[in-house]
Amino acid sequence: MNAAVVPGLPEIRAGEDLAGLIAEQVELRPEDVVCVASTAVSKAEGRAADLDAFPPGPRATELADRLSALTGEEKDPRFAQAVLEESTELLIESPFLLTEARPGHVTVNAGIDRSNVPDADVLLLPERPMASARRLADRLGTRVVITDTSGRPFRHGQRGVAIGWAGLPAARDWRGEPDREGRELSVTMEAVVDELAGTANLLGGEGAEGTPVVLIRDWTFGELAGDDELFRAVETDFVRQALRQWSYEDGGERA
Repeated sequence: MNAAVVPGLPEIRAGEDLAGLIAEQVELRPEDVVCVASTAVSKAEGRAADLDAFPPGPRATELADRLSALTGEEKDPRFAQAVLEESTELLIESPFLLTEARPGHVTVNAGIDRSNVPDADVLLLPERPMASARRLADRLGTRVVITDTSGRPFRHGQRGVAIGWAGLPAARDWRGEPDREGRELSVTMEAVVDELAGTANLLGGEGAEGTPVVLIRDWTFGELAGDDELFRAVETDFVRQALRQWSYEDGGERA
């Protein structure tokens, strides 16, 4: 497998042809995987916003006041309102906001970005990243993974994860395959799109690099069956169920 950043891309603006800009910089093959940072997709789709577009309601004001008191840092209730509007569920209210963003991705602050956003206060995730990935894949004639940066439970640091993909399954299904001792694997599902996103994140960087697109070449999915489920169903997501009962302030169950 070979992977490299796609150089020469300009700062992406709302309404620009992101697929066309990528195609101008690199000659693509159908078997390639093009990993695109969600920030570039969001900018092209006009998802930059000013916080004044999110007048805070009572719930957002309450959350901001609580976080301010806990952290000793002033929290903007408009930002809390943006998080609420971009989320389908608030899983942790303090000491930070952990939410299920509207596309299904569980992340801090609904994935709203405040860095590298010229001429706006915040950048929201793409509204429908799976559809965005499909449009890019159709235009580029390749496989596409849209990436985001996310923290991980039980570990320090962030890594790249996939929030949209097209042209390949999300996971490689090893169930039923034998291990080296001939034992049948029963639970192993390899989250391939997350692994590709992590590779892209490692090369693309996190700061001022300005390299939101990474090309992965000479990689194959293999002959194993694919599976397109990446997000756990609520009824089998036991961590989510536990979080619904947990309170930071009480160190136990919510009232």
